[in-house]
Amino acid sequence: MLHIQGEISIQDWELSESFMRASGPGGQNVNKVSSAVELRFEAARSPSLNSAVKNRLKRLAGRRWTTEGALVIQCDETRSQARNRDIARDRLAELIRKALVAPKRRIATKPTLGSKKRRLKAKKVRGDVKALRGRVDPDN
Repeated sequence: MLHIQGEISIQDWELSESFMRASGPGGQNVNKVSSAVELRFEAARSPSLNSAVKNRLKRLAGRRWTTEGALVIQCDETRSQARNRDIARDRLAELIRKALVAPKRRIATKPTLGSKKRRLKAKKVRGDVKALRGRVDPDN
């Protein structure tokens, strides 16, 4: 079981892990040991998350969200399979914690009178500068 926050936790049946050989440097070790982990979380079927959290999680996950509604996290940072497994689980928990926080609604406000006046004054100054760039009259 993966504890997320408060009373929210992910059951073991919702998670599946597969191990593969990692890419990159590592010498002989990288060719022999399956240290990279792929953590798959069946988010769409999860009873512990409500639909609003699932929608936010889908948006946060991006390309990691599959068409079947699963969230796939890959980790091959370290040479240790156990450490990669912990990192992948931590990433999943952090992503779910972010999805639990509902974004604040933006309250539309009007610009203040002072900000309007400052903007118009800056436009007037800029216009005056550009007006001086015109052709110079040789008679004057």
